[in-house]
Amino acid sequence: MKSTIKLRMMGLFALLTITSSCKNGPQNETRDTGQNEPTVASEYTKGQAFIEDDESTPNVLQIALQSDDHTTLVAAVQAAQLENVLVNAGPLMVFAPTNAAFDALPEGTVEDLLKPENKESLANILKYHVTPGNYSKDFLKNFKKLGQANDQNVAVETKDGEVYIGGAKIIASIPAGNGIVHVVDKVILPPTQ
Repeated sequence: MKSTIKLRMMGLFALLTITSSCKNGPQNETRDTGQNEPTVASEYTKGQAFIEDDESTPNVLQIALQSDDHTTLVAAVQAAQLENVLVNAGPLMVFAPTNAAFDALPEGTVEDLLKPENKESLANILKYHVTPGNYSKDFLKNFKKLGQANDQNVAVETKDGEVYIGGAKIIASIPAGNGIVHVVDKVILPPTQ
């Protein structure tokens, strides 16, 4: 019985794959816009981050996109082209600095990081705000450090019952479809190597 269900699911998956790949022909076609410039779908604007879905629980990226307090974070994620990373199945914990946290950085820091030539440095900083898992603020009190997506560790501390990640205080937590967003009051900067 289980093998029959498994075979049917594999057949359905194969059929869906074939159907979706044939559905609209080549996906990178150019078309005349009347301005003699072809329009080509960019590799950057492809992937799960760009699929619209109003029915599922918002993922960590969608939560940030919907927040007026995280517009700087969203701009940074877009500049580093990390949208697709934040919509993967996870689970992911994202420590999301507020706009005020970015404003507290030395003047000109954010603007400099958003420049195309600093994309790698920006991506490294943003990945330092992401770790695999889906732990509540209270459960994080059991940790001394977390392994971040940039392959570095960040310290976890508890002071007066509050949880701090790399010196940033968790001020709110929002469950997501692929993990959890912990809103933090500071930008967590990775140690220099």
